[in-house]
Amino acid sequence: MNVSITLRDIGPLSIPGMEGGSPIVIAGPCSAETEAQTLETAWALTGMGVKVFRAGVWKPRTMPGGFEGVGDRGLAWLQTVKRELGMMVATEVATVDHVRAALEAGIDILWIGARTSANPFAVQDIADALQGHDQVTVLVKNPVNPDLDLWIGALQRIRNAGVTRLGAVHRGFSSAGAHLYRNDPQWHIPFELRRLAPSMTILCDPSHIGGKRQYVEHLSQIALDTGFDGLMIESHIQPDKALSDSAQQVEPKELKEILQHLVVRSGAPIDDELSLLRQQIDDCDHEMLAVLARRMSVAREIGRFKKAHNLRVVQPQRYQDMIDARLDEAAHLGLEADFTQRVMQSIHEESVRQQLNLFKD
Repeated sequence: MNVSITLRDIGPLSIPGMEGGSPIVIAGPCSAETEAQTLETAWALTGMGVKVFRAGVWKPRTMPGGFEGVGDRGLAWLQTVKRELGMMVATEVATVDHVRAALEAGIDILWIGARTSANPFAVQDIADALQGHDQVTVLVKNPVNPDLDLWIGALQRIRNAGVTRLGAVHRGFSSAGAHLYRNDPQWHIPFELRRLAPSMTILCDPSHIGGKRQYVEHLSQIALDTGFDGLMIESHIQPDKALSDSAQQVEPKELKEILQHLVVRSGAPIDDELSLLRQQIDDCDHEMLAVLARRMSVAREIGRFKKAHNLRVVQPQRYQDMIDARLDEAAHLGLEADFTQRVMQSIHEESVRQQLNLFKD
C-alpha cells in the first residue's frame, strides 16, 4: 500500500501557542471530575500561558467498575472554560454518540484514543460521523499495539472523511512484563510516521508513555529534541486524589516548572541521524532491561519450585545444554561466541544468586 502521497498532503495545524515556532502545549486533567476541579485547573493553566485545555469526559477503563467519566455533563464544563477563559478545549471520543455530542457542544479538538485507533471499524464509524465537519481538529493517538500501518490507516480514514485539520499523538505502546515506562516509546515508529508525513503535526504524550509524573520532563525533552511539534500533558490540581491516572498527572505549578526547563532547539533535529541512532540504542537498552527483569522473575519461580521439591539450585547439565543452545542461536544472529558466553554466564550467575537467596528463608 502506497501511503506516502496521502500522508504528505496533511499539513501542519495552526493552534494558539505555536507562534514563533513555539511547541504546542495541550494540558489538563485526565478526567473532568467535577465542575470546580475542571475550572480551577483551567484557570491555573491559562494563568501560565497554556492555550489549549484537555479533559476526558468519557473514560474507557481496562476493567469495569472504575471511574468511567462524568459523560455529557462534562461538556458543559468545557464550554465554560472556552467561554470564560478563551481557551481551546479538547476531549476524547470513542463512539459516534461521543462525536455528535462533542460537535454540538462546540469542542474544538477531538482526539481518538489508543484503544479506539486499534479498531478500524470504530475509527470508520467516527470518520462517518465527522463527514461535513471540516472545522474541527482531530488528533489520532497511536494504537495500543506497535503497528504503524494501523496508525496510518486510522489517520487515512479520518482524512478521507474530509477532515483537513488532522494530527497525530504518540503515547507509547502497551507491552507485557515489567518496564521502566508505563508504555514502551518505540520512538522509531513515530519517526517513520514523520518521514511519511513530514508536514503533519505530531505531538507527544509523555504522561501516558511514562506512567509516572517524574518521567514527564525527561520524555518531553526527548520529544522536543527529536522533532515533535508539541506536547499533550496531563495536569490536575490535586493529582494524588485524581479519579483516573493519578500517578502520571502533574500539578499546574509543576507543569510550569517543567515547561520552563525544557529546551527548544533550532533546526530540524529529526534529521540528525546520530541522535536518532542513539535514541534507538536507548530503546534497545530499555527493552533489554525489561527482558532481564522478566527472566529473573522466572528464575525466582524456578527457585521456589526447587526449594519446595528439595532440588539443587545448580544443575550442571541443564546449564551446559542452555549455553550450547544459546551459542548456536547467537551464531545464526551474527553474535560472537565469546561475547555470548560471557553474557549468558553473568545472567546465569545472577539467577543462581537470586535462587540461593530464596533458600535462606
